[in-house]
Amino acid sequence: MVLCWAAVAEQRDLDVVIFGATGFVGRLVAGYLAVKAPDGVRVGLAGRSQQRLAAVRAGLGARAASWPLIVAEAGDPASLGELAARTRVVATTVGPYRMLGLPLVAACVEAGTHYADLTGEVAFMRDTIDTRHDSAARRGVRIVHACGFDSIPSDLGVLLLHEAAHTDRTGDLEDTTLVVSSLKGSLSGGTIDSMKVQLQEARADPRIRRLVGDPYALSPDRAEEPSLGDERDLMTVHHDGDLGMWVGPFLLAGSNTRVVRRSNALQGWAYGRRFRYREVTGYGTGLLAPVRGVAMATGVMGLAAGLSFGPSRALLGRMLPAPGEGPSEKARQAGFFRIDIHARTSSGTRYAGRIAARGDPGYAATSLMLGESALCLALDEERLPARAGVLTPATAMGMRLVERLRAAGMTLRAQRAGA
Repeated sequence: MVLCWAAVAEQRDLDVVIFGATGFVGRLVAGYLAVKAPDGVRVGLAGRSQQRLAAVRAGLGARAASWPLIVAEAGDPASLGELAARTRVVATTVGPYRMLGLPLVAACVEAGTHYADLTGEVAFMRDTIDTRHDSAARRGVRIVHACGFDSIPSDLGVLLLHEAAHTDRTGDLEDTTLVVSSLKGSLSGGTIDSMKVQLQEARADPRIRRLVGDPYALSPDRAEEPSLGDERDLMTVHHDGDLGMWVGPFLLAGSNTRVVRRSNALQGWAYGRRFRYREVTGYGTGLLAPVRGVAMATGVMGLAAGLSFGPSRALLGRMLPAPGEGPSEKARQAGFFRIDIHARTSSGTRYAGRIAARGDPGYAATSLMLGESALCLALDEERLPARAGVLTPATAMGMRLVERLRAAGMTLRAQRAGA
């Protein structure tokens, strides 16, 4: 029997709870909602320490002065169950998610509560799909992973290209490439910690190593996925003749591409059965472009290798931001990103999309994206796709989230190339 989520939601005393509100990114999400949430939206702050939660609330201004504080711990299922039962939506920033996130997902499914997070951990997402997708679908619950810089720009960008091609009736998407054209920002301490954990697990466990290396790791039906040749993530720097520029690896491709392919499959392969998707960093066309590309790729590969081994991991741990740390407000506001997505359809028609935002991608822009995702799940139920289970941003919220992010100042567009 499917749980009527709307009826359950009417019994809740809160609309959104931010779990991890005392962490660095959690505080930013709380700050975003304190300013941007519509009047009347009921927000709660959750974390391990009542005292620290009170300190966060005190710094959010008058609109947050009456927000309830909820003490809950990732390792205490009873407290998570009480938290989930009070709210329509839980937005969590508490990671690494595979270590700390599964009990909260379970609590949300059991309580009939929607859930959004910032994970880029493929193994965690696979775990929740295998253990909670069917029960969440039966209960009408949306468990939505990757609601930050990874993977909203990727997931919604491809959705917009599909919508444009579908409207024009120019066929399915085929070769599709996301290019990070410009970016100023830094990886959050939580993202680095999650990367470290996943790399350690992959090194120690051959099953996880095979999983994270599979381009279709998050597919709802792996056996039904098409065989399109080599779809491994780019690991080298080379000149791409089709794009007309030098390209190299993109650090988040290993997560984003799997999320986008899951979106395609969950929609009945609506983007196309020959949809080939990759993500790269673009370095332009000048003489120094390959030099910059090699330098950046060497740094990315060096970071991944360094986080995989004990001695170098300890050294990097003293140099990189730790969970709960981050840049100053001035640095966060000075950041930005611009992503261009190029696609060719089965009729040969070319499309171009752009996703861009001001603010450090891992902090300011991510807090905006998670904040709007939580509001979307809490307030826009009747305008969302009729789909439940373990989902992606595109399949859970789709064009309604696009509308929200545009209204919040992000650029999200797609059109026929040259139009």
